[in-house]
Amino acid sequence: MLNTSPTLRRAAMAAMTVAMAGLVFSGCTMTSPKASASATEQRQEIDSGADATLTKLYETSPQAKALVERAKGVLVFPSVLSASFVVGAQHGKGVLRVGGTNAGYYSTTAGSIGFQAGAQSKAVVLLFMTDQALEKFRNSEGWTVGADASVAVADVGANGRIDTNTAQQPIVGFVMNNGGLMAGVSLEGAKIAKVDL
Repeated sequence: MLNTSPTLRRAAMAAMTVAMAGLVFSGCTMTSPKASASATEQRQEIDSGADATLTKLYETSPQAKALVERAKGVLVFPSVLSASFVVGAQHGKGVLRVGGTNAGYYSTTAGSIGFQAGAQSKAVVLLFMTDQALEKFRNSEGWTVGADASVAVADVGANGRIDTNTAQQPIVGFVMNNGGLMAGVSLEGAKIAKVDL
């Protein structure tokens, strides 16, 4: 007789999630030479996407521009693609800017379990407001939101004003889709690692 205890079912679901996420992510990174863009083209695409993302952020919340200017480092992922059907995954590439200059390229990945089907793209901007937060991020081999540091996702009011408490946190995040800033979004569990481009 099969043991169908809740613990065993959770363990099986967790194993299935890891296996499915692995398949999705390996599919994202295994491309033929003809299909893949050159490193220079990838950098240019990420850079122009980052510029467009920041422009859109400033239009949505003019106060965000002052926050970005104060930040010690700005990490922009112009397009993080999320896809899900029971097991979900997301992946995207972005650029870290320090003092207005590109300081490296990064990838973000995350997995989740949910019952919505479909795919969507979003932009993620992380502001490192202190030297200590930026240094810890840059010195990590792999950095996970929630485990290595908390990210305060900005709560922006109808007038475009950012919640005062959020603006004072060491790391502030913004998440946007085509409709503008997304509210009530968590970045918990997102893994970020440096990539060579």
